[in-house]
Amino acid sequence: MSAPAIARPQEHFSRGFDELRVGDSFRTGGRTITETDVVNFSVWTGDMLPSHIDRHWAAEHSLHGRRVANGLLVLSYTLGLLPIDHEHALALRRMNSVTFKRPTFLGDTVHAEGEITDLRRLDEFGSVQTRVSSVNQDGVTVVVGYFDMLWRLETRKDLP
Repeated sequence: MSAPAIARPQEHFSRGFDELRVGDSFRTGGRTITETDVVNFSVWTGDMLPSHIDRHWAAEHSLHGRRVANGLLVLSYTLGLLPIDHEHALALRRMNSVTFKRPTFLGDTVHAEGEITDLRRLDEFGSVQTRVSSVNQDGVTVVVGYFDMLWRLETRKDLP
């Protein structure tokens, strides 16, 4: 058996189910979390905690002395960095054991790192479980979780 592949995420997410191996890993490019991102997400979701939107309150009262990004915003952006090829990866099926390990601050840049941890054939689809971490510009893991994707077993040639 060959060593696990370290792929660019485009290569990882554009392979057929039978080409994937447990241990295959990838790393994406980054995205910087801005004040606009945090304010918009807070308004859209109703997560209006002052630790996210009030710099004066955060400076005086928060655990970190400054504002932090919403955890679900960071998780959403991390998953959004994955270049899903819908010819192969069909849907996010399940999230397990998501842990917010460290704060993400406004101005931090995060990227995704992932590794396939399990492959299973279901009736007519495959299940690809991947451990995905959100890592900041300092190499610190801020969010980690296991994500189960529904994968097409055979590539369809009739898709656009």
